[in-house]
Amino acid sequence: MIHGISRAKKFNGSPKIPGDKSISHRGLILGALAKGTSEVIDLLEGEDVQSTARCLRALGVKITKKERSTFIEGIGERGFQQADGVLDCGNSGTTMRVMMGVLAGRPIKATLTGDASLTQRPMKRVSEPLKLMGATFELSRENYAPLTVRGGPLHAIDYSLKIASAQIKTAILMAALCAEGTTRLTGEIGSRDHTERLLPYFGAEIRATESEISLKGGQILTANRLRVPSDPSTAAFWIGAASLIPGGTLELENISLNPTRIGFIRALISMGAKIETELTQTNPEPVGKVFVQNSALKGIRIPEQEVPSLIDELPLLAVLATQAEGTTEVHGAEELRVKESDRLEAIALNIRAMGGSIELFQDGFKIVGPQKLTGAAIQTFHDHRIAMAFSIAALVADQETTIDHPECVAISYPTFFETLKDLTQ
Repeated sequence: MIHGISRAKKFNGSPKIPGDKSISHRGLILGALAKGTSEVIDLLEGEDVQSTARCLRALGVKITKKERSTFIEGIGERGFQQADGVLDCGNSGTTMRVMMGVLAGRPIKATLTGDASLTQRPMKRVSEPLKLMGATFELSRENYAPLTVRGGPLHAIDYSLKIASAQIKTAILMAALCAEGTTRLTGEIGSRDHTERLLPYFGAEIRATESEISLKGGQILTANRLRVPSDPSTAAFWIGAASLIPGGTLELENISLNPTRIGFIRALISMGAKIETELTQTNPEPVGKVFVQNSALKGIRIPEQEVPSLIDELPLLAVLATQAEGTTEVHGAEELRVKESDRLEAIALNIRAMGGSIELFQDGFKIVGPQKLTGAAIQTFHDHRIAMAFSIAALVADQETTIDHPECVAISYPTFFETLKDLTQ
């Protein structure tokens, strides 16, 4: 399947953005662990979140949907049931890594696997701290799925995170709920903080500062009603397009404005974009409106400490950098090499295919703009963020651009191409 996109003459609208992927995963998992029935409103319908729901159902969690609401009957003190077969995490790294932590302290054995991409992504970074807590893991080739976890009694640890990864952080916190004693995390804890915000919302006591997170074990979560805000990483594609295309305007509502998630908006404002935000909610997550108007962009250097807050948007940022005046440079983004694809290589390959130039580093890139882009055959490597980023590049390129495997956008945004058509017509 190939999808063709041509240069856009206009870009205007107020699309409804799907629910946040990170919060959707956590809403399902925390609801599953809680005592009582939780209601999650506007859960993302994407395939990654469905992978989490599928794994929880296989463990005996009852999940039902009625209109915009998803109801999760939590296990409380009851515990999971033994799954009949392997737990298939599809393409979802969040599902696999967080479920490793969820299962580590539960008295069952489970095997987790995924698709061809997920089984090439590193998992030892998660199993190592969980092993220190007392869990047992068997990994394929010592680092990959399929992997088997044998859960059991855990003890608390003091652990310094080496990588700014919300998935690893969340896995340890999920295990810490079952551990004896108080688990303390230090080091690279500055990644997205949805878990730290949602645990108290589901009744847990957690202490989180800029330098340390601590969680006492033995806590039982309580069911709650959670409304999922719209995903800022998904909204980013339209924010970027409205900034690029002459006369472009965009109004968005109900967007997560969590400070750990809007590094892309901060970066774009630094590049000269006309973006305004308006906060409408603060608990459990900051949520609000975003207004965008087209403006000329200039190149910037992204501070390394900002990279975790815009890691998913870096393919799109690279596209925008080709149209900005001056040099844009990114370092500290080596994590992009172990996403759904090697995103740094995918960015470089496709920018060059469109006639652009980019200097690639092991941990980032440098782009000098503005550059003239020409329509080309884009290789997505089945990676939803590459497909969507270069669909935005197509809107400013001469001649038609074709996107291979466009169906991969269903991971996070099943209606992406329909919305793209609506906004450019």
